Amino acid sequence: MAVDKITWDRVGRVTEPGRYMYTFGWLTITAGDLEIWKQFPQAAFTLLAQHSEPHESVGEEFHLGAFDVAPDTSLTKH
Repeated sequence: MAVDKITWDRVGRVTEPGRYMYTFGWLTITAGDLEIWKQFPQAAFTLLAQHSEPHESVGEEFHLGAFDVAPDTSLTKH
């Protein structure tokens, strides 16, 4: 499953920074990421893969990259 963008709703509106397990792998969310979501709840972040150490847990590691504060507006034409 390819996941390119992720929203706060998709991660269950987490309220604490941390490392969370999702269907696509592990996602690290920082305090800065949460501040952006608090200010722009509909923002969609780009998922970026992290290279994990060989001895770390199995599964892909991701963190949040660039974000779009109004991801749906480009799809809607009035």
